[in-house]
Amino acid sequence: MRTADRELRDETARALLELTAEIADAELRPAAAQAERDGSFPRDKFRLLGRSGLLGLPYPESLGGAGQPYETYLQVVEEIASAWLTVGLGLSVHVLSCFPLVTAGTAEQQERWLPDLLGGDLLGAYCLSEPASGSDAAAMSTSARASGPDFVLNGTKAWITHAGQADYYTVFARTSGQPHGPDRARGISCLHVPAATPGVTAARPEHKMGMRGSVTAQVLFESAAVPGDQLVGELDKGFAIALAALDAGRLGIAACATGVAQAALDAATGYAVQRRQFGRPIIGFQGLSFMLADMATAVAASRALYLAAARRKDAGLPYGQQAAMAKLFASDAAMAVTTNAVQVLGGYGYVEDFPAERLMREAKALQIVEGTNQVQRLVIGRSLAAGQADR
Repeated sequence: MRTADRELRDETARALLELTAEIADAELRPAAAQAERDGSFPRDKFRLLGRSGLLGLPYPESLGGAGQPYETYLQVVEEIASAWLTVGLGLSVHVLSCFPLVTAGTAEQQERWLPDLLGGDLLGAYCLSEPASGSDAAAMSTSARASGPDFVLNGTKAWITHAGQADYYTVFARTSGQPHGPDRARGISCLHVPAATPGVTAARPEHKMGMRGSVTAQVLFESAAVPGDQLVGELDKGFAIALAALDAGRLGIAACATGVAQAALDAATGYAVQRRQFGRPIIGFQGLSFMLADMATAVAASRALYLAAARRKDAGLPYGQQAAMAKLFASDAAMAVTTNAVQVLGGYGYVEDFPAERLMREAKALQIVEGTNQVQRLVIGRSLAAGQADR
C-alpha cells in the first residue's frame, strides 16, 4: 500500500504519510517477523516514532503534539500496522493513554508530562479493564482511597498493553461508590501513575496467539501511594473520560485492522500473480480472482468507514456510533481477509516462512480489544434506539 493510494488532505498529510512509509519499509517491516517469533518488545521503535513526530500527531502543537486531524493520524496508524501490528497497536494505545491528560489535565500536568510522552522519551499504558470487569468496565473494583490529600491505590488491572514496559500508567480506579448496581459508573476517577511508584508491579506477560512482540499483562497495585496532584480531571467523574477515550481508541483499532487486512491482501495478490499452475498465474482463475476482489473491497470499505468517522470527530460532531461501526466492520473484515490470504497461499500460507499465518493470528485480537465486537453491536444498537426515541 503506497501513499498515492491514500486519501490525503493536504501537503502536510502527504509528507507525513511518505515519512511513515519510509519508516515502515526501512525499520518496521524487516524486523517484524523475527521479533514476533522471539517475543521481543520493540521499545526502540517507539522512540523512533517519537523522534519522528508521530506519537503526538492528533494533539495540539501547544502541548507538544503535531496538531494534525484525526483523519491524518489514523492513516499513519494504518501504514504502521500494515508493516508491524505490534507497533501500530502500540502507537494507538500510547495516544489513548495521553487522551485524559490532553482533554482533562491541568495546564501544570500537561506541561509536566506531555512533552516526554508525546516526544517518545516516555511510553504510556491505559489501565481500565480488570480480571472481573472487561466489557462492563464500570464494574471495576480497583480502589483509590483518600489518604489526606493523596490516594492509596489497590487492585489489579488486566490485559494491559505495555505492562511492565510503560513508564506511566493511566489508571481508572474507584474513589467512591460500589462496583455493582445501576450507579456503578459513578465514583470512578482517573490517575496518572508512574510505573516506578512503590507498590506498582507488572505480572508475568501473557502468552498470546499473536502480537507476541507486544507485552500484555496484569498490573498490580498494592498500597501504592499516588499524590493528589496526579488526579486527572474531576474526582469521581473519570468514567466519562474513559468512555470518550474509548471512542477515539476504537478508531485506532479500526485503522490497525485495515492495515493488517491490507498487508494480507498485498501478500495474497503478490503470491497469486507470481504463482503459476496449469500454465498460467493462479490469479487468472476466476474462483481465486473473485476471492481477491472481495478482499480488496472489504479493505476499501474498512478504510472508508474509519475515515468517515474521523472526519466527524475532526468536525466536532458526535462520532461514537460511527467509531463502533468502523471498529466492528474493520476488525471482522481483517479476520476474513487474513483467513482468505492463508487460503490463497495454500500450504505456504500455513507456515511461518510467509506472513499470512502471522497476520491471521494477529487479526483475531482486533475483534476483542477496545471492546469486543459484541459490545460494538450493543453500542450501535443503543444509538439506533436513542435516535428513534428522539424523533
